[in-house]
Amino acid sequence: MTIAVDFDGTIVEHKYPKIGKEIPFAIDTLRTLSQEGHKLILWTSRDGELLDEALAFCKERGLEFYAVNSNYPPGALFSTQAGRSCKVVADVYIDDRNVGGLPDWGTIHEIVTGIREEKHKERRRRRGLKSLFRK
Repeated sequence: MTIAVDFDGTIVEHKYPKIGKEIPFAIDTLRTLSQEGHKLILWTSRDGELLDEALAFCKERGLEFYAVNSNYPPGALFSTQAGRSCKVVADVYIDDRNVGGLPDWGTIHEIVTGIREEKHKERRRRRGLKSLFRK
């Protein structure tokens, strides 16, 4: 599953342009989600040096992202920049600006794991139906 995650107010407390304190369990949960096979995209309005600082903050804590503000990892080639969308497409977006605010990171892990299980069940169900029609 692809997960887009905001930085300020989601991984760390809001102190922009400085980096705030880590929100409890944010990094640990994101590392766990990554280890479980999810693709994490850092989805932030930070750029330039401020983005570099955020990435370094995460990397120092053992968290690296599949991509940053893009659906493609660094170094992916495009025929033209004009043909590349700025919108990040993900299965789940984790952001403190969600309606209802940011749940705690334990709840976030439960939600993401539940969504993943439902997708697997639906795929298995569809495969079962396809095999019925092949006969």
